[in-house]
Parts: sequence; structure tokens; C-alpha cells
Amino acid sequence: MGTTTLSTTTVVPETASEDTGRRRRRTAAAARLLGLLLACALLALAVVASVAVGAKAIPPGEVLHALLHGRTSVDSAVVWDLRLPRTLLGVAVGAALGLAGVLMQALTRNPLADPGILGVNMGASAAVVVAIALWRSTDPSFCVWFAFAGAGLAAVVVQVLGSRGRSGPAPVRLALAGTAVSAVLSALISVVTLLRPDVFDQFRFWGVGSLAGQPMSVVTKVAPFLGAGALLALGLSGALNSLALGDDTARALGTRVRRTRALGMLAVTLLCGAATAAVGPITFVGLAVPHLARSLTGPDHRWLLPYSMVSGAVLLLGSDLLGRVLARPGEIQAGIVTAFAGAPVFIALVRRRRIAEL
Repeated sequence: MGTTTLSTTTVVPETASEDTGRRRRRTAAAARLLGLLLACALLALAVVASVAVGAKAIPPGEVLHALLHGRTSVDSAVVWDLRLPRTLLGVAVGAALGLAGVLMQALTRNPLADPGILGVNMGASAAVVVAIALWRSTDPSFCVWFAFAGAGLAAVVVQVLGSRGRSGPAPVRLALAGTAVSAVLSALISVVTLLRPDVFDQFRFWGVGSLAGQPMSVVTKVAPFLGAGALLALGLSGALNSLALGDDTARALGTRVRRTRALGMLAVTLLCGAATAAVGPITFVGLAVPHLARSLTGPDHRWLLPYSMVSGAVLLLGSDLLGRVLARPGEIQAGIVTAFAGAPVFIALVRRRRIAEL
């Protein structure tokens, strides 16, 4: 009897503890799923507002009529040719920058890393400057290919410089290589724009980062690259969780560290290269969105990546919409709004979360 009693008293608490742990995990997962659905609902509202609201006042009924019946008037042409492409770009680019920010912070183990740390944004900007100087064209459909090529070339150079022998790229070496490459490309941009004032006049509108004026052809050209980068990033969620524990622990868990970093950098290049090529360099989104999402999801990349993707799209669309409303009948570029609106939020986040200790 004594043995039976002892066995009962040792088994029951363990079972109750396991049940409690399971219930907590299910509750946490349900809360995260609900939060993600709410974020998607907020994104849907932002999409509707982006199509319906702008520098030109168009009645909601006319907007709906335009979406259902096509280009039948001047207002419907504004909806189809101006607002719809910039809305789709806002969703795609914001999601891409949010994902790229998570990847960069995970790969470099630097909570202050952003997509520009690989020199991707600067590579795209330098390529656009060269294209404008040589061909005197600022057609987005023309410049997008140069921007993407420059972004990819910069990422490859950083990867080569950040690697050493068989050990592969290390986070610190990648950050240093990215900083060096960005400095060189920034100097190149300065030289070209100073020697060619006509190039500067054309480049400055692209360089500030804006969703305005991009035709639907730009959306269709960058969509495959953004889609491939997003799928690749989401597929790395489990490996990124292991990588956060350290390289040795990740290897012990069966994660291929070099392969994960290479695929992660490829995803960053696809996401940032295509996004920068489409709308120019947009700051802050890739830096702060991962921290905002992490405050809701914790460090689990299986939730952090989709949260950052949706949150980045909401932030960029909201910034673009705010820029259209505040400066009527003109507008403020989205890149400027994200910097002004996001910097105080990020400073408060740094003070509260003590990012240096993460």
C-alpha cells in the first residue's frame, strides 16, 4: 500500500503539471493567432483607406464604382492608375521590409540591425544613379532592373568580404563589410550627383523613398522577387529559432548554420533589393517593426515573421496615407513620414525594452 500511495503521489502532480503547461501553450497560441487576425483586419482597413483617401477628394461611391467597372471617368482613372498601384506596393514593400528586418537581426544577432546593414539599399541607389547618368531616364520600369541588380551585387560583395575560409560569414564580419561597402557606394553617389546636377535633380525624388508615381508594371516586375523572398524567409523560421541559441547549439539541434545564413541573406537580398528598386530606400520600417512585433509574440520566429510582415505593411501604408492627408493638395513622401513618425516610437521602445540587453 505504501508503494502504491507513493507512486500515486508522484505521478499525479506530474500529469497535472503537464496539463497546465499544455493549456498555457494553447492559450498563448490562441492569443497570438487572435492578435495576428486583428493585425490582418487592421491591414485590410488600411488598404481600403489607401484606395479611398488621397490628395484628391473622391466620394466613396465613386471609388467603389471605379473598382467594379474600371476606368470610366477621371476619378476612376485616379483610383486605378495612381491609388491602386501605390496601395499594392505599400503592402508588398512594407511586408518585405518587416521580414527583412527580422532576418537581419536574427542573422547578425544585433537588435539594432536593419536591412541596410548589408549595403543592399545603397547598392540599389548607386545603380539607379549610374543608370540616370548614362541613359538619362527615370522611368520606374526602366530603373527597377538597375536597382535590383545593384542590390544583388552589393549583397554578394558583402557576403564575400564577410566570409573567411571554410568558417563562412560571421555576424560581426558581415556588419563590418556591409558598413564598408555602404560607405564606398555612398561616396560614389555623392561624386556622381555633385558632378552632374541634372542627375541629382532626377535622383532626389527616388532617393527619398516614395510610393507615389509607380505604375502597375513596377508591381508586376518586383512581385515575383518579393514573393520568393517572403516564402524563403517564412521557411527559415525554425532554423532561426535554433540559430538564436548560438551556432554550437544550433548545430547540435541539427541546423545547418552556414546554409541557414546563406539562405537568410538570399532572402534579405530578394526582399530589400526588390523593395528598394520599386520605391527607393525606406528607412525605419525594417529596424523597428521587428521589435514592435517581438513585444507581442516573444522571440519565436514562427510567429515573429508573420507578425512583422503584416505590421510592416500596416506601418508603410499608414505612413503613406498620412503623408497624402497632411499636405493636401500635395503630399509628403512615405519615407519622410516613416522617419518622423517612427523615430520617437523607436526611442521609447529602446528605453523601455533596453535593447542592448536583448
